[in-house]
Amino acid sequence: MNNLFETTTKNRKIILITFIALALLSAVLMLGVTINYNLVDYLPQDTRSTEGLRIMEEEFNEDLSNARIMLRNVSLQETLTFKQEIETIPGIVSVEWLDDLFGRNILLNTPLEFLDPAITENYYKEDTALLSLTIERGMESSAVNLLREELDPEDALAGQAVNTAESQDMAVSEVLNALMILLPIILLILFLTTSSWIEPLLYLLTIGIAVLINMGTNIFFGEISYVTQTVSPVLQLAVSLDYAIFLMHSFNDHRKQHEPQEAMVLALKNVFPTVAASAGTTVVGFSALIFMRFGIGSDLGINLVKGVLLSFLSVMLFLPALTLIGYRFIDKTKHKNVIPDFSKIGKGIVRVRVLFLITAIIIVIPSSLARMEIPFLYGTGEVAESGQIGEDVEEINREFGTTNPVVLLVPKDQPGKEMEFVEELLSIPHVDSAVSYVSSVGSEIPREFAPREVTDQFYSENYTRIILYLGTPAEGEDTFRIIEEILRIGEENYETAYLIGESASLYDMKNVVEADTRVVNVVAIAGIFLVLLLTFRSLTIPIFLILVIESAIGINLSFAYFTGSALSYIGYLIISTIQLGATVDYAILITRNYLDNRRLLSKREAMAKTLSENIVAILVSAGILSLSGFILAATSTNSMISELGTLLGRGTALSFIMVVFVLPALFILFDRLVAKTTMNNGFHRRKKPE
Repeated sequence: MNNLFETTTKNRKIILITFIALALLSAVLMLGVTINYNLVDYLPQDTRSTEGLRIMEEEFNEDLSNARIMLRNVSLQETLTFKQEIETIPGIVSVEWLDDLFGRNILLNTPLEFLDPAITENYYKEDTALLSLTIERGMESSAVNLLREELDPEDALAGQAVNTAESQDMAVSEVLNALMILLPIILLILFLTTSSWIEPLLYLLTIGIAVLINMGTNIFFGEISYVTQTVSPVLQLAVSLDYAIFLMHSFNDHRKQHEPQEAMVLALKNVFPTVAASAGTTVVGFSALIFMRFGIGSDLGINLVKGVLLSFLSVMLFLPALTLIGYRFIDKTKHKNVIPDFSKIGKGIVRVRVLFLITAIIIVIPSSLARMEIPFLYGTGEVAESGQIGEDVEEINREFGTTNPVVLLVPKDQPGKEMEFVEELLSIPHVDSAVSYVSSVGSEIPREFAPREVTDQFYSENYTRIILYLGTPAEGEDTFRIIEEILRIGEENYETAYLIGESASLYDMKNVVEADTRVVNVVAIAGIFLVLLLTFRSLTIPIFLILVIESAIGINLSFAYFTGSALSYIGYLIISTIQLGATVDYAILITRNYLDNRRLLSKREAMAKTLSENIVAILVSAGILSLSGFILAATSTNSMISELGTLLGRGTALSFIMVVFVLPALFILFDRLVAKTTMNNGFHRRKKPE
């Protein structure tokens, strides 16, 4: 290993040029990475809603509608004219209205009161029309902008495609906004905790290059989700910055007695085990996300794992090269250390350790119970309900109610059976109306005599399409029970039934992510336990470290229960692995230094010394990660991203508290057990007087 470190320091110019070239190339490549804003795409292909959507695209040559336009003060003819005009807008795949259900001639020549009001009032009432649109994926931003040009101020435009367009416009700006706020704060923290004005810039440059390379190499995956695009750069920066801090602290210590190149070799040798263990546990924690069947986990997990590994390489290769080339500037920009003296804080924490441990037990037990009762949301979050979008949603809901349409596909059969089937569906509570051939045209009129434009809306070569309007929100216990009942009735009558729509996708998402929970948690805990086992060669130390962080995670998540708010299930899954993988590093640092000190000192003296010497490093790392989360929450307009940021910020702070105040109490209380279960512990023992 020494030869590798010596080679690294001798070839510093080659390493420097290579990393800079890769970063510049990656900056260009990242412009070609496609961002996917539709998280339904990440559902497994074998879920029923995904299969149903594929069948509908093949059989009816249509996708599910994803936008709605409300027109005020318009007649039927004016609405039809408007419909024809917007159908020509690039990106508009289809526009659906009453003429698609009854036929244009019937709609214009039949008094509206003679048509089924259960159907017509979903589309037109009191001179107000509501049209459904399908906007091509990837064209949302341009299509929505052109649509807005066609609308009057009193009209309204809403739907998933509109939210996606808004997200597309804000995706890059939100990352930049978060970083623009975060970077000055990180610099301020680093300026206060280092002794050189240049060092913090070297840290950020080192991790910044790793972030650029990570984002550029996403070109090999073709596309990433907007969650990954928003969260990954901030997390990579915050999680891996302490690797650089550890290396430079060690380098500065060795500079006191050695020449720069030799000092760097010694520093690399000294910090490599700690940084490798920290990166290893973080990688294992993030890798657990890859085992999710819900593809967003794999998308984010792979990106974060890649990012941590690139940061590790950048710290071990690029930072030494950069430092050895510019160490003279570091020397010239030295300043006084303004951090207060923490030499006595360790003794204070050790002195009141029992109080901290009892307090933690009192809090952890109810928090763990509350964690199991948290109400969850399975949606992926919408654009914040403010501004034009929020106003338009409220306007449409006020006029037409909160509509929740789903599309049911069943094998094509006789209209007589279809009539009975539709009546049975309408008997389900909260199924307000059904739009089908038999309800729109009537079972007494043969399909062959109906207008082709009407029959094509309901029949393909193999399937019948029925639109159901539910009087419930997009998700919730009642909604999911209705989904199950619709599918049950469909299978009883036709053996095969597919349900498509937001509620159907959320129902599948619920089933998928609930199964993912067990897998992700087991993989994360087992993987990190194995890394800790190999690192410390102890049976009890991994248990204590994981117990402390898992307790912090439980307290973090229980806030949702005690505040009576629902928690995004996707955010819950992600934070469970991120908080474990990222903050267990603090426990590793404390443990490694404690074991070293314990060889020379008693358990209380060793822990007091460990805390006094390392609390600043942990405080800096935790402060940066916690602030990153809170800034992400403050700058994101997407509710799921914002919630994830809050969980990360609060969770990191809780992990810091548990590691600094509770872990020491466990080590001191179970000192003999740790000694007996740790190989070659070499713990100091006071000699008994003869």
